[in-house]
Amino acid sequence: MEFSLLGPIAVTTGSGELSLGPAKRRSVLALLLLQPNTTVPLEQLIDSLWEEEPPEHARTVVQGHVSRLRATLAEGGAEAYGIELTTHGSAYLLRLPEELIDAHRFGELVALARPEAAPADAVPLLREALGLWRGPALTGTVTSPPFAAAAHALEERRLTAVEALGRAHGALGEHEQAAAILYSAAVNHPLREGLIAGLMRALFRTGRQSDALEWFHRTRRLLNEELGVDPGERLREAYEEILRAEAAGAGRQPSRPADATRGAGEGPAGAPSFHVKHGQGGRVPLQGGADAGDAVEAPAGEPAAGGASGARGGTEGGSAAGDGSGRTGAAPRLLPRPPARFLAREEQLGALTEALTDRTTGESPLAVVAGPAGVGKTACAVQWAHLHADAFPDGQLFADLRGFGEGDEAAPAEILRDFLLALGTPPERVPGSAQAASALFRSLVAERRLLVVLDNARSSAQVRPLLPGGLHCATVVTSRSRLDGLVATDCARPVGLQALGHEEGAALLGAMLGPERVAEDPAAARELVDLCDGLPLALRAAAAQLTARPRWRLARLAAALRDERRRLALLSAEDTGMAAALRMSVARLSADDARLLSALATSADGHLNASVAAALAGYDPERTQDGLDRLAEMHLVDEEATDVYTISTLTQLFARDERGEGGKGRRSGAGEESGERG
Repeated sequence: MEFSLLGPIAVTTGSGELSLGPAKRRSVLALLLLQPNTTVPLEQLIDSLWEEEPPEHARTVVQGHVSRLRATLAEGGAEAYGIELTTHGSAYLLRLPEELIDAHRFGELVALARPEAAPADAVPLLREALGLWRGPALTGTVTSPPFAAAAHALEERRLTAVEALGRAHGALGEHEQAAAILYSAAVNHPLREGLIAGLMRALFRTGRQSDALEWFHRTRRLLNEELGVDPGERLREAYEEILRAEAAGAGRQPSRPADATRGAGEGPAGAPSFHVKHGQGGRVPLQGGADAGDAVEAPAGEPAAGGASGARGGTEGGSAAGDGSGRTGAAPRLLPRPPARFLAREEQLGALTEALTDRTTGESPLAVVAGPAGVGKTACAVQWAHLHADAFPDGQLFADLRGFGEGDEAAPAEILRDFLLALGTPPERVPGSAQAASALFRSLVAERRLLVVLDNARSSAQVRPLLPGGLHCATVVTSRSRLDGLVATDCARPVGLQALGHEEGAALLGAMLGPERVAEDPAAARELVDLCDGLPLALRAAAAQLTARPRWRLARLAAALRDERRRLALLSAEDTGMAAALRMSVARLSADDARLLSALATSADGHLNASVAAALAGYDPERTQDGLDRLAEMHLVDEEATDVYTISTLTQLFARDERGEGGKGRRSGAGEESGERG
């Protein structure tokens, strides 16, 4: 259940949007959501709902709206989400997890973003935050001053986020994107000086000096005509900064000369700087907040240091490569953040180290981390990559290949374009064909010490064009499939991940919930590990349920999970969970293999051989054996020994549900790896 304030007032459940009724009822809900988990006096509701003198029966009207809201929320399954609308004397309290409110999620995302300190991370955070807006805030409420003030406050927060997104793009050197984002907001808010100042800087850095200065003069006229004031400090600073840089000839070049290297550095206050080579050993003017007289020394015969303004995910500043190749630029650092509460997996991390640091073969090392949905493949690969980042000073590239996510898998050309841009290739020089882009990628990294992490691959064919090939490069791939083709043709080293044992699973619960909570009932912790099949994704979802219910003992959740009809639903946390992860695996099966899996789910204990499987599915032995081999390759069944197969309890439950629903569930769901980290 989700509550929307950033646009039309709405309550959405898995089955659709709830009918909230007239504007006053929506307004009551909006006021309660603006003050969640806080008692709201009846008098405040009355004052907010009627702009003029309220009618004599106002109390009865509000009480009726609250009663209908309570019934509507109950019909939508509010209790399952920990939502309760209660009466406290002459006040009301809407108790709910605040993350269910879009305005709260918006605020959290904006607070996490650091546009100057970590712009590459800030861009996706701010884009996600702004993506929560579906129109003017509090649409559908009554037009009273309290609601107008609340909507204005929310709009101010949105504009602050837009300005921050513009700064983040600017810090990455992505000034065209910054200008596009700030332009539409500036048109709608022509007197917001901070917004105009950001737009002026972005326009100037794209070579549009006249447009930047025109915005200043236009805003100055508006301020004088409408408010009778002069431009403030931020607007004046942007104007003077542009004039100084323009006078010094530091504007961005319309086209890059052959002897120039464009890179993103850091000027004053985190402003991006462009270093352009001028002659031999000359002084290089800085742009982007620096005074006209500021400069850096460039060694004779060498271009000034700088790096590519990242592709998707951006780049972080790094040291220039020092391997004698003559390259310059910041090394791309595209890894996701390290997985939270990562535990165990020492054996697998050691196997990755052995596979990816082996230089005796004369080949580029390649490892494949494979295992079932929810076992933590992404977490293991990303953890290893962070631990060994120093061994790859020329950068770390990361891409989600979306092999087992919603929608289509990522095309190699799409990923190669991102990689080439991150490595400093100008957009106009990125080849259009995947074959040419792959060749250019291999050429660029042939002598670099680079790590490539290819996450969530569907097939070996999807991976091969993305392999770097250089002796000093290393690649780690994660997949639910074993990717036997990469083992056969590219000598990939397989690293298998299995479910956690009781001790490791209990340790993960302890890391998520606190060791004291687990220690008070170790038997229940062991049972939870069993009920979750030892899968980190399921255990994390279980921990999320317990975190939201701090008064619950572990045994209470274990008792709830024993109900096989509810288990998969309980092992979900917002947009991630075992049902969603398994759905993406089953969606990639052929119709025959999906029917075979559904038949295997009817096995009493999950243990069977090919003969039993053939009898359950009604297939001939050869067809059954081929299907079992494919299911084992996808880790939907496990071949424990010759002709001995097992299917996990959670997979059985999911396959039974799909069988009962006619497979309708396979058309939707979220990918595994977003929730599998750990």
